[in-house]
Amino acid sequence: MALTREEAWALLCDWTPGEALRKHARAVESVMRAAAHRYGAGPPDEERFGLAGMLHDADYERWPDEHPRRIVAWLRERGEAEVAHAVSAHYTGWGVPHESVLDRALLACDELTGFVGACALVRPDGIATLAAKSVLKKLKDKGFAAKVERVEVLRGTELLGVELEQHVQFVIEALRPHALELGLGARGA
Repeated sequence: MALTREEAWALLCDWTPGEALRKHARAVESVMRAAAHRYGAGPPDEERFGLAGMLHDADYERWPDEHPRRIVAWLRERGEAEVAHAVSAHYTGWGVPHESVLDRALLACDELTGFVGACALVRPDGIATLAAKSVLKKLKDKGFAAKVERVEVLRGTELLGVELEQHVQFVIEALRPHALELGLGARGA
């Protein structure tokens, strides 16, 4: 039987006690669900894309030195080989080939989703009026959200075969409906 979103969320909550990383997981899940439609996989693959987005860092907080081995093993045990492969490839430094749209989409969406969230947090109106142009300007500022690996953002869009500005706008639009849940709405909202 296929892994359900509820089972994945329960594991994430068990392995990831921190609210910040859970919000990141939800944000990447939301963007990946939209990516399933945008990049050709379509509705049948929305669950798989969402699971990859939600679980890609599930073992990071508790076992950072083993990341992503634990979550990859857990996914494989449950018959989710494609999701496991995407998770194992979501950082180019690990040298895992990006074989599918799922693999490339997770790489292209992960770091950028976090960066777009950081951009929204410094704006009085949050993500509501955030534009790709503003995000691209912030990407050039190495001091802003310094932990976001810009090389991963660029490599992800390159492998996915999309223009950076268009992909940034896509991520913004995928996050907007979830602004309140993710803490990306207007300050005080």
